[in-house]
Amino acid sequence: MVTIDQVKQLREETAASITDCSHALQEAGGDFAKAKVILKQKGKDLAGKKSCRQALQGIIESYIHPNKKVGVLLELNCETDFVGKSNDFQDLAHQICLQIAAMGMEETPLLEQAWIKDTSKTIKDIIDDYIGKVGENIVVKRFIRYDI
Repeated sequence: MVTIDQVKQLREETAASITDCSHALQEAGGDFAKAKVILKQKGKDLAGKKSCRQALQGIIESYIHPNKKVGVLLELNCETDFVGKSNDFQDLAHQICLQIAAMGMEETPLLEQAWIKDTSKTIKDIIDDYIGKVGENIVVKRFIRYDI
């Protein structure tokens, strides 16, 4: 039997919905590591289903490095203005800007790059996680990096 405290802890660690956390823990027999794998797979499956939906809303995020020698402009799109205004979506845009600023002369496409904060994940993995969290398609429309 899965307790509410276990569900709460998994939700805090993954930001998945309470229902998804409960189902994942039940499926995993209370094992947190297995439940996280189940949630990750569910997020990837959801991202695959959402990828064909149009993402015409979103935001333009900017980042200027403290040394004032690197700057980034990013257009990140989603399906609704509601999600575009959410803190989660804006945080994702900021994290992607940081990645672009840090990538320098990287030749690897952005979505295939290892995330600077956790090299076991790619930028595509991070976006898929957010798609699972907000329930909408998210697309990096375009970006540009300036440096001196």
